[in-house]
Amino acid sequence: MEKKLLDKEAKQFVAFRVGDQEYGADIHKVSIIEKTLNIARVPTTPNYIKGVVNLRGEIVTVMSLRLKFGLPEIEEDDETRTIIFRFNDVVLGIIVDSVDEVVTLRESDIESVTQITNDRSLDYILGIAKVDGRLITLLNIEKLITELLEK
Repeated sequence: MEKKLLDKEAKQFVAFRVGDQEYGADIHKVSIIEKTLNIARVPTTPNYIKGVVNLRGEIVTVMSLRLKFGLPEIEEDDETRTIIFRFNDVVLGIIVDSVDEVVTLRESDIESVTQITNDRSLDYILGIAKVDGRLITLLNIEKLITELLEK
């Protein structure tokens, strides 16, 4: 019985890398993970919006998390992935340097960022997780998508 209670409070996150940092996103928001996609550039969009792709008949906006976080752009390689997130009726592709693994976390594994700073620009960060000596920044994908839609 206790094992089931622990399983209910545990959540799974897809862990991925952007630069030398590791990030995580709720696996329930991930629709699919793709290798390199053929992106069509859309004029007058911010530089971190790479463009759109036709993914199985659906037009999906693709964003570079590197550029969004102010990191220099790099050449895509065999490790580069586009994670397709689905939130309500919105679909967004996010280009990351690599996808590492799926991690299972409990609330006790996650530190709130409000203890570090109350900067409103960090609203899209859920917290920092400690996993096997590594730190994984957990992203609030809904907030990131909502922020894009408002611009």
